[in-house]
Amino acid sequence: MPAPQQPIIIVRKKGKQHGHHGGAWKVAYADFVTAMMALFIVLWLMHATPDVQKAIGGYFQDPRGSGKKTGTDLGGSGEGVTVTRKDMNQLKEKLQDAIRRSPEFQKLKENVQMTVTGEGLRIELLENEKGMFFESGEPTPTPTGRDLLLQLASELGKMRNPIMLEGHTDSKPYGKAEYTNWELSADRANAARRIMQNVGGLRPDQVTQVRGFADQRLRVPAQPQDASNRRVSIIVGYPQPLPDDSADSGEESQAAASSGRTGETAKLAKH
Repeated sequence: MPAPQQPIIIVRKKGKQHGHHGGAWKVAYADFVTAMMALFIVLWLMHATPDVQKAIGGYFQDPRGSGKKTGTDLGGSGEGVTVTRKDMNQLKEKLQDAIRRSPEFQKLKENVQMTVTGEGLRIELLENEKGMFFESGEPTPTPTGRDLLLQLASELGKMRNPIMLEGHTDSKPYGKAEYTNWELSADRANAARRIMQNVGGLRPDQVTQVRGFADQRLRVPAQPQDASNRRVSIIVGYPQPLPDDSADSGEESQAAASSGRTGETAKLAKH
């Protein structure tokens, strides 16, 4: 009887395989891409304009946009911008630059003076001997004065800052007894308000005061009849404090007053 055949066993050796890496390489690649993106953003910011840098910085300080917006950019800043005390000089420079760049207002650069004061940005429209912004002796704006008021209103209307208007005259007595420099100064300021508010774009609640000073606040006191004393001033006021701030200020004032009264009482007791 033949012997049973042994089964043939074939042994095949497989090459050594590397261990499974998982997704670790994806994490490393994502970190690399993120770092490169951050690098390019930093390089872009280094060469961006100051306004862009400020806007981006404001976003990271207040991503929800619940705080006050600051700064301004003529010709497209959008509505609802609040110019703070520290930004008032920037607003002054932008308005002056807009007047310098405008061909129709080139001749007015000597008659439009801007100064940052304790009230805000004061924009003064100074008259000349022939009358630059208002008809001579009348509260009616000239075409030039009307155009400039409309231009200013279109920019100031984008802001939340309060606006005040003042009228001033020189010391030369007005010709009519029943109509004095008091009426003329107040009427010119009010005429400017109507143009800026009804046509130019100032909001109805933006103008907070219209004042007429006649010749009581001369620009050139040494020359009371100088033409530059006749002027209309537009004041861009500082932002009004929030109700919470007002309450805090009121409490602090009351506390200070109370402290002062206590000190006075102590002094009286010593005497």
